[in-house]
Amino acid sequence: MVRVALTGGIATGKSYVLARFADHDVPTVDADVVARDVVRPGRPAWTALRRRFGPDMFAEDGALDRKRLASHAFDDPVARADLEAIVHPHVRSAIDDWFRAVSTNSEATFAIADIPLLFETNRAGNFDRIIVTACDRATQLARLMTRDTLSEEEGLKRLAAQLPTTVKTAGADFVICTDGSFDDTTRQVDDVFRALHDGEK
Repeated sequence: MVRVALTGGIATGKSYVLARFADHDVPTVDADVVARDVVRPGRPAWTALRRRFGPDMFAEDGALDRKRLASHAFDDPVARADLEAIVHPHVRSAIDDWFRAVSTNSEATFAIADIPLLFETNRAGNFDRIIVTACDRATQLARLMTRDTLSEEEGLKRLAAQLPTTVKTAGADFVICTDGSFDDTTRQVDDVFRALHDGEK
């Protein structure tokens, strides 16, 4: 089975693109969803996070306050590095397990994992093909501010924590530009689906 990674900057349309591939019956997994699972109360990552960041980052029921921790991490590079060092290995292991299960139980020729920090975590070499979603920076910032109810300063901090889009597109096998309409993005997804299905690059 061909292992495909979908990546791109924050708020560049990865979730929409992943959903369109799922419409083609392509097996998909979202690293953000996996990350929410590995930090559930009682899980190893949850225990390590609580030890590192203390009870103030958790709700009364023990659930991680993801928004509060994210805000703290984006203001403190050391905290962000510690957060990623705790969570990413668990996410990576879970996604590798998922690919093995899909390879065993599915007849699909390829499967896709949405991994936002693919290049930042040096994981590009673990995949056979890479798809990058991209849009111009102004559009990306506006989407991010609206989606997460952030100030411009907060949004810029989040963009600065990731590699520039130009770096990511340079490492891509396929680039899907999401500046246009949903229909335009869907047409690009359809083109990439056909190329992957037919074994093209």
